[in-house]
Amino acid sequence: MRIGFLTNCLRHRNLPEIIEWAGANGFSALELACWPREGNAVDPSLDVVNFSQQNADELNALAQKHNITFTCLTYCPNTLAHNPAERDANVKHIYRVIDAAQLLGVQNVSTFVGRDETKTQKQNFDEMANVFAPMLDYAGARNVRIAIENCPMPGWQFEGLAGNVAYAPVIWDEMFARLPHANFGLNLDPSHLVWLGVNYYDIVPQYASRIFHTHAKDTEIYADKRPYYSIMNSGWDTWWQYRLPGKGEIDWKRWANVLRANGYDGALSIEHEDPEYEHTEALVQEGLLLGKKNLTEAIS
Repeated sequence: MRIGFLTNCLRHRNLPEIIEWAGANGFSALELACWPREGNAVDPSLDVVNFSQQNADELNALAQKHNITFTCLTYCPNTLAHNPAERDANVKHIYRVIDAAQLLGVQNVSTFVGRDETKTQKQNFDEMANVFAPMLDYAGARNVRIAIENCPMPGWQFEGLAGNVAYAPVIWDEMFARLPHANFGLNLDPSHLVWLGVNYYDIVPQYASRIFHTHAKDTEIYADKRPYYSIMNSGWDTWWQYRLPGKGEIDWKRWANVLRANGYDGALSIEHEDPEYEHTEALVQEGLLLGKKNLTEAIS
């Protein structure tokens, strides 16, 4: 397995700098953030709007020089946004990400399903099929797979509502039944399943063929707070917190062994959302290195 990270945590560095830092510090994989750029001089996201084969060749050459493999291109918007203009812009950008993945020779593109908060869950699945069926055909023709990240995004569109409908195994079953495309799968993040109460170890065999990529993020549970806030709370405070690998509930050696036993040999990509290590760039880097250390021990 390769240990890497999602690049958007290094907000004040551009991609060439991130590639050089990652290689110098023993990472072997990068998951490239592909959010629309906002005109900043420094941006950790890949500019997929202005991206050519020459750009891809130069980026691949730099990655090879630093022993880095690009494992996924990631952009997670609301593809079912109620506002038609917002939805259209989000979906069009995913197509640009797919094009960039083809140019780079990267097999995985990760995104959200999202939600239209004015519709029922069934209606959202109807909309999902309309949006993703042509997208999956387009991606498949370019040898690209679409991997859905399973974050619930509580309160994203409306307080107390899961903003991304693709958050639990029972929902994945419906998702894959409606869209049985071979290039449709998961960017599986166990940290969300921790606080949702899903046995993340036992589900791996059932979805092994759909696990295209994985996020390495942990969750710390504050047992004294849970009875007070309840599992439904998404307000000012809560009883859990995302952490770096090794700082929460997940047994990473067991997780790596379960993945490996079910045929997964891809990236463990750190998605850095740990508040203890995010106030300065030095802390972000310290957190990434801590996560790498713990994951390296887990897969050894």
